[in-house]
Amino acid sequence: MLRAIALAARGLGFTSPNPVVGCVVLDRRGRTVGEGWHQRAGGPHAEIHALAEAGEDAAGGTAVVTLEPCDHTGRTGPCSRALIDAGIARVVYAVADPGAGGGGARTLTAAGVRVEGGLLEAEAAAGNASWLTSVLRQRPHVTWKYAATLDGRTAAADGSSRWITSEEARADVHRLRAESDAVLVGSGTARADDPHLAARGVPGAAQPLRVVLDTEGTTVRPGARVLDDAAPTLIAVAADAPAGELTAAGVELLRLPRAEGTGLDLPALLTGLHARGVRSVLVEGGATLAAALVAARLVDRVIGYLAPVLLGDGPAALGPAGITTIAQAPRLTLTECERLGPDVRITAAPDPPTWSVPATPPAAPTRTEES
Repeated sequence: MLRAIALAARGLGFTSPNPVVGCVVLDRRGRTVGEGWHQRAGGPHAEIHALAEAGEDAAGGTAVVTLEPCDHTGRTGPCSRALIDAGIARVVYAVADPGAGGGGARTLTAAGVRVEGGLLEAEAAAGNASWLTSVLRQRPHVTWKYAATLDGRTAAADGSSRWITSEEARADVHRLRAESDAVLVGSGTARADDPHLAARGVPGAAQPLRVVLDTEGTTVRPGARVLDDAAPTLIAVAADAPAGELTAAGVELLRLPRAEGTGLDLPALLTGLHARGVRSVLVEGGATLAAALVAARLVDRVIGYLAPVLLGDGPAALGPAGITTIAQAPRLTLTECERLGPDVRITAAPDPPTWSVPATPPAAPTRTEES
């Protein structure tokens, strides 16, 4: 299953709005004879690729797959039927399918195939967090990313911030962009940095939708880097904002209700993005927008790039989020810590995660992670 999870990760950034899925086919003797992953939306599913590689050796064997095989016909046929037709005798999956394609386990069982679910469920679900959030919450999965010094500063007192982190860390951010359906910034970041927000240096990457929150429609001006043709752009403005200059320039607008106080209604923003097929959002700035998302409990994952630098003064990574005492502070679980050049990338998420996975039958007690 660990191998299947690794294969699934190859589809990140290419399969949306579909899940990422990996599959390994073992022959009767337990030898790997086929591998595959879902490579693009509308293309063959992971099981189909793995079965094609396995050929006749699949008969009587085992299919290990990260997501319950689908049982419906859309742009492709049901994987449950393909597994049955190939003569697979046993299917082991990690996560039950809560979406429209669910039911494959029942179909397989009815056909006499032994089915076991729940093996490495949490690990496989984490790799499919965007899709699961979409299905179960009807909104995109939100990752807040920031880069800061060890003392939590995102810029010096004079406003300079290029560059706090290393080239390796910045390259990794482009990977995150390429894996995301949308990149989101607020008007403060748009005004201060004139960001580009496209993914660069990632071969074959699909460009994310660049989204700027510009409540009054006056921050993003014609000629801004975010309006070039490197990637699509959407400017979110208040429903009553004139935004005449943007409209005249042909910029696509998303009109939203105003939030109580200041800014835009963030749940409405996520609903609007979800309706456009966005399943994952990477939030890149700034402290005010991040604080509003944290306060609304809309952050599903935090990725911090920390550089071994001290400033002592300057803006903090997170603005006021309505947290006045330790008891109110959201507690996250550290899920990953990796060194990138001189810097460290730390990934954390709420525990339990903001999405939940439907219960699946427990894996057989003798099953190992290498299955």
